[in-house]
Amino acid sequence: MQLLSRLMFGLAGAVLMLLALGLIIFGCWRLVAAFTLSGEHLAEPLLGAVGYVIISIAVFDVAKFLIEEEVLNGRERRIASEARRSLTKFISTIAIAIFLEALVTVFRVSATRVTELLYPTFLLIAATLLVIGLGAYQRLSAMVERQVDAGDRTHERNS
Repeated sequence: MQLLSRLMFGLAGAVLMLLALGLIIFGCWRLVAAFTLSGEHLAEPLLGAVGYVIISIAVFDVAKFLIEEEVLNGRERRIASEARRSLTKFISTIAIAIFLEALVTVFRVSATRVTELLYPTFLLIAATLLVIGLGAYQRLSAMVERQVDAGDRTHERNS
């Protein structure tokens, strides 16, 4: 069953990596098409290409996380600090992608449709809450790790 699980996670990771590559190619294709068509404004295709690359980075990172954690490591985390570091790295990448997407959307919307700034504002709020939640998680898990380590040392001395 573990082999099947690893194969499925590997396949899902590979498909996600291909989709991320497809997003980059599509963004670049739209950019090239905008350069070749005369009279089209380049601001929208440029910001669109940036958006596609940002999303592809987030998708690629999810795929990399799946492959590293579920296929290559293939074991449950035994050390809490190791799991915390891995989750922190993953969530940080997602938060950065959300912040960048919000920034691109602010530039895209603010030039022509100021009334639509609500969406990028919510993206910024969501990314901020994600970072705050990550900080709370790190603080709480680090406190628990210290308590468990102290308890283990006390138990070793008494034995």
